[in-house]
Amino acid sequence: MQLGTIRIDSGGNEARTAAVRVEGEEVVELGYGDVGELLRADALDDSRKADGARLPLAGVDWAPLVTAPSKILCIGMNYADHIAEMGNEPPTYPTVFSKFTSSLIGANDDIHLPAADVSVMNDWEAELCVVIGSPCRSVTPDSVLDYVAGYTAFNDFSVRDWQKRTSQFLLGKSFEHCSALGPVMTTADVLGDGGGLSIGSQVNGVEKQASNTDQLVFGVIDLVVEISKALTLLPGDLIATGTPGGVGLARTPPEFLEPGDELAITIDQIGEIRNSCVRSA
Repeated sequence: MQLGTIRIDSGGNEARTAAVRVEGEEVVELGYGDVGELLRADALDDSRKADGARLPLAGVDWAPLVTAPSKILCIGMNYADHIAEMGNEPPTYPTVFSKFTSSLIGANDDIHLPAADVSVMNDWEAELCVVIGSPCRSVTPDSVLDYVAGYTAFNDFSVRDWQKRTSQFLLGKSFEHCSALGPVMTTADVLGDGGGLSIGSQVNGVEKQASNTDQLVFGVIDLVVEISKALTLLPGDLIATGTPGGVGLARTPPEFLEPGDELAITIDQIGEIRNSCVRSA
């Protein structure tokens, strides 16, 4: 099953958002404002058969899959091919940092690059993102998938010079209106532990990243077990699992996103986020 969050024009007022189920060439409204609200209501199983207003799938306006997660947790240096291209050693423990909800955009929204006098080192990072379905703390490996609702695609957009200013990544990872999330969540009963999925990115149609989630150093099971030792994960929380090799910073010479560029990130059995880049005022 695939679920998403769309914007619906309310006739001159601010658009509302709605959680939907993808069903063939249509989407079916499920009675919740977004997928996060649906998960907090413990309505994932009910959403498989719930019926509501139907809209054509073609042309829907995708909002961020979860519009206001309580946590966005990201993992650094977690693909073997990315570790190799950066000349690093595999980590002993996952490197975990966070982003703010103001960084999120929909699957086809514009990426707001920072003003040119702030930074021009703007990089793409295609990532498989875990969506938590039930509250969990200190879970065991064999129970992790009981708490995972599914998976979506994510761009862990990085402002590299800000990221490298100090040992703390937060500001360089949290610029507003830059990180696309969606378009849909494919449920864990379909994708299991998220292994074996092709993942990649293109800029203006040119391939930049091409890998597989089997390259993850710490897989989904490992990450949920480790993070839940410290934090209670809540429905709608997001764990972006890291990016594969091919980022702009590691290229010779380095490459970064420019206004007018189109970035596409695709993950097998989930879909594509495709965003145009504009310069913030």
